[in-house]
Amino acid sequence: MKTKGKAWKFGDDVDTDAIIPARYLNTTDPRELAGHCMEDADPDFARKVAEGDIIVAGKNFGCGSSREHAPISIKAAGVSCVIAHSFARIFYRNSFNMGLAIMECPEAAESIATGDEVEVDFDSGIVVNLTRNQSFRAQPVPPFMQKLLSAGGLIPYVSEQMGLKAV
Repeated sequence: MKTKGKAWKFGDDVDTDAIIPARYLNTTDPRELAGHCMEDADPDFARKVAEGDIIVAGKNFGCGSSREHAPISIKAAGVSCVIAHSFARIFYRNSFNMGLAIMECPEAAESIATGDEVEVDFDSGIVVNLTRNQSFRAQPVPPFMQKLLSAGGLIPYVSEQMGLKAV
């Protein structure tokens, strides 16, 4: 599984309230959440991000309160992957459960800048900054986690395994 897109760079300790502010938690509509994604960190992000783009961040991305709205808003905004130095553990789990691809790669997170074209290979764990001709090695995403991503998240995956149509 691979993805490629333009990078959007954020710093350390981007909390879930910066990803999707609490004032928008009265909805679960992914399209509405996408319109407010990263609004407190970059008010124009939702208008500028394109399908397939990649968020790159520093340490502890997704810290703060546990809310599934955060990875849902990122995924619904069209972001194909988040690369960070590290993730808050609950955000890490919620991302895979919601079908948002993420990868920890400190060297890539430090080197990649906004606007760089980035390619991520989840099978090998290779992150390539195509703009700067740099490659980085991260832990590959385990096959089971890739199945969750391919299915669109935990609920669609389980529904698929049970022969049911996901809700």
